Amino acid sequence: MTNLQEKLAADPQRPRYHFLPSANWMNDPNGTIFWKGKYHVFYQHNPYVAWWGMMHWGHAVSEDLVHWTHLPIALAPTPYGPDKDGCWSGCAVDNGGVPIIVYTGVSHDDGRRVEVQCIATSDDDMITWKKYPENPVIGSPPKGLEVTGFRDPCVWKEGDNWYMLIGSGIKDIGGAALLYKSKDLIRWEYLHPLCIGDKEKTGTMWECPDFFPLGDKHVLLVSTLGTTLYFVGTYADHRFHPDIRGNTDIGGHFYAARSLIDGDGRRILFGWVWEGCSEAAQRASGWAGVLSLPRVLSLCDDGTLGMEPVPELKVLRGRHYHYTEIRVTPASSALLTGVQGDCLEIDAEFDPCDAEEFCLKVRCAPDATEQTLIFYSDKSKRLNVDRERSSLSPEVSRGIQGGPLELVAGETLNLRIFLDRSVVDVFANGRTCITDRIYPSRADSLGIGLFACGSNAKLKSMDIWEMKSISTPGSSEPHR
Repeated sequence: MTNLQEKLAADPQRPRYHFLPSANWMNDPNGTIFWKGKYHVFYQHNPYVAWWGMMHWGHAVSEDLVHWTHLPIALAPTPYGPDKDGCWSGCAVDNGGVPIIVYTGVSHDDGRRVEVQCIATSDDDMITWKKYPENPVIGSPPKGLEVTGFRDPCVWKEGDNWYMLIGSGIKDIGGAALLYKSKDLIRWEYLHPLCIGDKEKTGTMWECPDFFPLGDKHVLLVSTLGTTLYFVGTYADHRFHPDIRGNTDIGGHFYAARSLIDGDGRRILFGWVWEGCSEAAQRASGWAGVLSLPRVLSLCDDGTLGMEPVPELKVLRGRHYHYTEIRVTPASSALLTGVQGDCLEIDAEFDPCDAEEFCLKVRCAPDATEQTLIFYSDKSKRLNVDRERSSLSPEVSRGIQGGPLELVAGETLNLRIFLDRSVVDVFANGRTCITDRIYPSRADSLGIGLFACGSNAKLKSMDIWEMKSISTPGSSEPHR
């Protein structure tokens, strides 16, 4: 084992059951695809250091969405090519049995960044990739549009035609998803914007667009303003008309979401979980960036986007603890006895009763100098993660992150919480998610507690499982 591997294995912040590379930097998931009975995820990767730069496409495969095997790096920048300064985000499609990657190649010309769209194919079940010799297939934005960016293609097929969305923005107007059409994935015709946003509400540039049918509607995902927004609406005449806008995650660490449809017809979503510590701390650690837990998407009764963790994660459950009918009062702030940990799944159901606020406390030190609060405010109808005391380290970001969650009359609050060392995932009532980063510095910050403010709440039931680690065998060196 190398010195770096030993260092990473001993790092108490490095997640144990979220996917991440063997070392160094990762960001956006790319090319998510279900191929011949297996799940493939590509991702933006710097295989040399733990910071962003010279983007490659890392690659991993899984049979169950839980245990992942690293494969050789799929794409690396080609010297003097249209992607000489980076192989940026994109997608993967099945072209009649031939897998094709569509991605953004980046180069710099006299200090100006040039973003073009390129393709690559594989003839050995996606182990190695050959770039199209005449890349790029789209060399510039549409004439007459002053754009704020031109990257991250999303491709799908309708009938005999292929369609591509490119993330962009129209200067002084807002983010946009630009629509193209092709017969062969090589020659592309620009049609029009599929959808245009409002710069004041949805940002000036839309990254990583993802567009797909769900139920009797269509969904457009775009990453902007540090988060991934979703739009639910109707798609007709190759134009998208959004009716509902929402957020895929109301925490502060989920971005660049991409989805796939699997063999069971499920729409599975992945995102990049970025760090919440200083760049210096990331460089010192030797790794940065994590893939989110996969989520199953659905439409709720009110038309909003529903999200649940994939049920396959249950295979990681180990030792089990069960609690029922606990009265939570402003005075009952002691930690639960007999259970603690930094890699747990918690399934809790609360009845708010008359409490103004009530919370579940995790990663608590015995003297409460470190703790993270997951709390619901009945007054403001908000679910939040309070990280003000998550860590004593000066290298860690703090604050309260969350957003609106209104319970209907008689509805209880159900929280599915996944603790994985420095990652916290919260799924609430199947319709709200919070992904956050915490970095407790004390080895004994492992406790679990309950608390209520103003009056009493009731914990109807809570199940806690210790979670097993996943194995991710080492990846190959980059190749060009």
